[in-house]
Amino acid sequence: MPHPIIVPELGESITEATIIRWRKNQGEPVRTGEILLELETEKVNLEVGADRPGVLARIDKQAGQDVKVGETIGMIDEAAAEETPVAAPQSKPQAPVQPQPEPAETPEPANSYPSYQSYESYSPEAPEPDRREERVRMTRRRRTIAERLVEAQHEAAMLTTFNEIDMSAVARIRAHHKEAFERQFGVRLGLLPFFVKAAVAALREMPVVNARIDGEEIVYQHFHDIGVAVDTAEGLVVPVIRDADRLGFADIEKAVQGMAERARGGKLTIDDLRGGTFTITNGGVYGSLLSTPILNGPQSAILGLHRIQDRPVAVDGQVAIRPMMYVALSYDHRLIDGRVAVQFLVRVKELVETPERLLVEM
Repeated sequence: MPHPIIVPELGESITEATIIRWRKNQGEPVRTGEILLELETEKVNLEVGADRPGVLARIDKQAGQDVKVGETIGMIDEAAAEETPVAAPQSKPQAPVQPQPEPAETPEPANSYPSYQSYESYSPEAPEPDRREERVRMTRRRRTIAERLVEAQHEAAMLTTFNEIDMSAVARIRAHHKEAFERQFGVRLGLLPFFVKAAVAALREMPVVNARIDGEEIVYQHFHDIGVAVDTAEGLVVPVIRDADRLGFADIEKAVQGMAERARGGKLTIDDLRGGTFTITNGGVYGSLLSTPILNGPQSAILGLHRIQDRPVAVDGQVAIRPMMYVALSYDHRLIDGRVAVQFLVRVKELVETPERLLVEM
């Protein structure tokens, strides 16, 4: 009897997906639970398994096509599996060994970048650079990212305020506790826990930064689920650290590292990305010195971290070289006044520059 393969529920507010690939070919036998295909949603990739044994009798939607929740995309035939005999292995006569041809030169992949010669080695006889154009359909996730970025700029009155932080105290603490911290907790002590703890403390003092707008209402969120932006091959994702205000440094570091590994391995779930009240993004890992991060709606603020750079600064009337970081807070001016945004960023600066209070919960 044929049974439909149906697109399953994909998570909160997700109604569509794109087929990445079928793992099984039409006509192949399948077992219960065996993966049939992979789907890409706007947030994560999902695997769809067979809910019964049989033969993949029909494929209705091919790789690259968009599908909706509840839509039939193929058929499994249980009866066909019962009728299909298992072929006995057959021995084949060995073919006589033939002289092997010389391997052909491997052609350059169509999507590879052209390699340009230096000016010194250029000659009129050199081949022209590859000036082809190639059109590649945007993935569902890239399309969603593009739409959300445009929405964020159109639907919010976004402004950004900047400050700079002397990272000397954090550098000393990390150097002093590095080995003991890793021995005790099994993870290294990074920068992000300092900023997560500082942000949570500042959010408690200025709860409007942790709030969001819903229609004509302000929703004050009395919990602190901190999103941490992670860059993957398929685009930026923002997994969420739940109840970050209740976590110590080691718990935050473990959560961040675990989320980054799952994100880059394509193992994040919908729940990993759901919600979030405030986001931190670190462009410094890629060398960014200064940027204006875009809001991760419906959140009202996002903190951008940047590259640490030794710079001359005035300290007690003297010029000193200190490891400095520019920080940026983008915020929705409809909800957050400029004064509050500036005070929030100043508070984060104070806490990171004198992190003893943060270390009480280390």
